[in-house]
Amino acid sequence: MASTGSTASSRDTTTYRLAPQVRVRFVGLYLVALAVVVFVLTIVLVAVDLTPDLMLVVAILGLIGLGVLGWWLSRRAWVMRTTADGYEVRLVRSAGTRAGRWSAVEDAVTTSPHGIDCVVLRLKDGATTTIPVGLLEVDREQFVRDLQQRLQRGQLRR
Repeated sequence: MASTGSTASSRDTTTYRLAPQVRVRFVGLYLVALAVVVFVLTIVLVAVDLTPDLMLVVAILGLIGLGVLGWWLSRRAWVMRTTADGYEVRLVRSAGTRAGRWSAVEDAVTTSPHGIDCVVLRLKDGATTTIPVGLLEVDREQFVRDLQQRLQRGQLRR
């Protein structure tokens, strides 16, 4: 399967990474948290009449942490990984069943709960896996086509 720039692909494995706008939100939350920590630490240092060296160390460590977070979000973090045999979902709070075999999937449907475009994999045991497509760094139509192909191949392997 060819890589589309939004997925990492190998022979039988496709990895769907976080969309850029989601990565930016994580980085933004981190920056807000770091600013709050530095602000509170500043107030404490002034109240206790200590030197600002500790604040400088915390700020530098916070910026290093920001670099590590940015690297992890862009290079290591992924939302969904598919193989010839099945799938695994990460970083989605309400995903439902986080992993399964293609042979256990009844069908895949698209839906928009609360206005969020999702693909729902309905399993034969009645469980579901919900993947918000907006979290993925891939074209929605391409993602659905990829899942349909995986599902068809997985159903043939039974």
